[in-house]
Amino acid sequence: MKKITRFFWFCSGAHIDTLKKYPIEHNKYVGIGATIFFTALFAALSGGYAMYFVFSGSAFAVGFAILFGLLWGTAIFNMDRYIVSSINKEGSTNHQILQASPRILLAIMIGVVISRPLELKIFDKEIRQKLKTSYLKGQHRKIDTLQKTYQQKYAMELGKNVELKKEKDSLEKDINRSRYQLNQEVFGDKTNQTSGISGYGTYAKQKQSVLEEKQARLKTVTDNLGQMDQYLSARKDYEGLNSTRLFSEKQLDSLSSVAGFSDRNWALGQLSYNENGTRDLDTYLAIAFIGYLFILFECLPVFVKLMSPKGPYDTAIAKIAEANIYHAEKDKDRDIAVTDNVYDHHLDADVNKRKQMITGQAEYDLGRHSYD
Repeated sequence: MKKITRFFWFCSGAHIDTLKKYPIEHNKYVGIGATIFFTALFAALSGGYAMYFVFSGSAFAVGFAILFGLLWGTAIFNMDRYIVSSINKEGSTNHQILQASPRILLAIMIGVVISRPLELKIFDKEIRQKLKTSYLKGQHRKIDTLQKTYQQKYAMELGKNVELKKEKDSLEKDINRSRYQLNQEVFGDKTNQTSGISGYGTYAKQKQSVLEEKQARLKTVTDNLGQMDQYLSARKDYEGLNSTRLFSEKQLDSLSSVAGFSDRNWALGQLSYNENGTRDLDTYLAIAFIGYLFILFECLPVFVKLMSPKGPYDTAIAKIAEANIYHAEKDKDRDIAVTDNVYDHHLDADVNKRKQMITGQAEYDLGRHSYD
């Protein structure tokens, strides 16, 4: 327990030698340190999970996820530790809040970032179902687009094909009717279309000739229709209509399993809406509250430090800081004084040297004058 306590003290950014002197403050800084540590731990898990999806399918996905998770968690830990330890409890409440406001704003952004990957994991089943529905609708739209493009591009050929089919149907009906009338003519059935004379006579031959013409035309139309169907089928293959099919359930499961971070993030956002576009309040609140929870959790280290009352440790740290500042200023003044003394010494030496030079010049001039 002593090692755990010291570890959490370290996480809180406290000066351990000073903190040891005030047992009443020990639990408070264990709590602050534990909050900072677990915030960084959740950040590491979230960052690693997000990076795993970025490199999903790669052989190094797990390695990249672990590495990034450790780096991200360490960065969050270091930032929380520094900012919490830098909040000065000697100042007023407004001053402390002003000190913490940049950290709170940053915590909100970090909370959103670290909560999103965990939300993706929590709603994994619903996200997969939403992705499968989206992929299926997308495939429907793709097929409809291809079909529409095909119909527009080959409108003339399709129109001619429809006309040939109509003519074929009409010819088949006419041939059946003409064949029936021919039989009536041969057997001597009296109707509005037959003579009533049995046998293969003149009227029967005429009807036989008409029937053969219609059959010949039907053969021509059938051949043309077959060629047109073959051409249009080849065009469908070329345009991709025949090869494009709706996804099977197995294919949808596979696609949703390998979906990237962007697709899953989009699906999570779509969970808050119903099929008709209205907001699903229950799902929206569930997702929102998870995000708010992580934002609050990320802000906890600052809130804990702000809410904790000023204690003897804070007063001792403030006095130590004042003493260090005082000694630093004294050392600075002493260094300045030493520098000034050295400067004055060099200045006096320069003055004496100049005096000696002036005196020597004067003696030289005086001696020269006496000689002259």
